[in-house]
Amino acid sequence: MSDPHRVTILAKSFSAAALEFHRGKMAEKGYRLEGRIDSARYEMLDDDGQRGAMFDGEPIFSVTFVKEGREG
Repeated sequence: MSDPHRVTILAKSFSAAALEFHRGKMAEKGYRLEGRIDSARYEMLDDDGQRGAMFDGEPIFSVTFVKEGREG
C-alpha cells in the first residue's frame, strides 16, 4: 500500500510534534510540513448531534505532512 497524500500527527507537546518530521524520516518519505504546528481542543460529534470532548478536553498539538509531487 502506498503512503497517504496527507498525514496528520497528534501529540501532547509542541516539541513531540515538531520532532516527528525528523524522527519519522518524513522528508525521506517525500513529505513536507504543511502550515504550522498548533494546538486545539478536539471534540467528536456523534450521530445524534451530541458533542463530546476528546483527549479528556486537553489541548492537543497537530502537525500535518503532505506528500510532495502528488498529481491531482
